[in-house]
Amino acid sequence: MRIISGEFRGRRLNAVPGDKTRPTADKVKESMFNMLGQQFFGGSALDLYAGTGALGIEAVSRGMAHATLVDKQFAAIKTIRENVALTHAPERFTVLKAPVDRALAQFGAAEARFDLILADPPYAQQEVLAQLATIQELGLLAPGGRVLLETGLDVTYPATIPGYAQLRLQKYGVAQVLILKRSE
Repeated sequence: MRIISGEFRGRRLNAVPGDKTRPTADKVKESMFNMLGQQFFGGSALDLYAGTGALGIEAVSRGMAHATLVDKQFAAIKTIRENVALTHAPERFTVLKAPVDRALAQFGAAEARFDLILADPPYAQQEVLAQLATIQELGLLAPGGRVLLETGLDVTYPATIPGYAQLRLQKYGVAQVLILKRSE
C-alpha cells in the first residue's frame, strides 16, 4: 500500500495489524482519485473510517491543505499516526479517535466545513445513507464539496439522495464507489 500521486508519491504506508480493517487496493484508490480529479488546490478533507489514513493522506498529497482522519479503533489510530509521520507534514493532519456518528456531531457543533468527505465503512456495518443525511443536516459539506463513498455491492443507492447530485457510480469487484456533489 502506497501513496499514488502528488507530494508524498511512492511512500509506503503501514497496514493496521489484524483483520478489522480492509485497506483500499492501490488500483482502486488510483481510480477513485482519477474520478475526483488528479489534483486539488487547497481545502480540507475528512476521512471517515480512516483505517490506515491512506485516503486522507492521498488527498493531502494531491493538494488538499488539511485532512482530518477519523477512526474508532486504537490499532487504526496508532497506524494512522505512524503513516502521517511518514509524510513529514503532521501539521497538515488532525487525527481523531471517535465513532463516526460522534465525530460528525462534534464537527457540526464546531460548524466545521469540508471540501471533500471520504468514507470507506466496514462493509458489514454500512450506515452511509443515514450518515449522508447527517452530513447534509449539519452542513458539513462546503459549497461545491464532494463526497466519495466506497461500499460493498449490497448497498443500494436511491435514484436521488436529498442534498446531493450523483456524479458517478463505479463498481470494482466486491466494492462500489459513489461520488456525490453537494446540491446548491
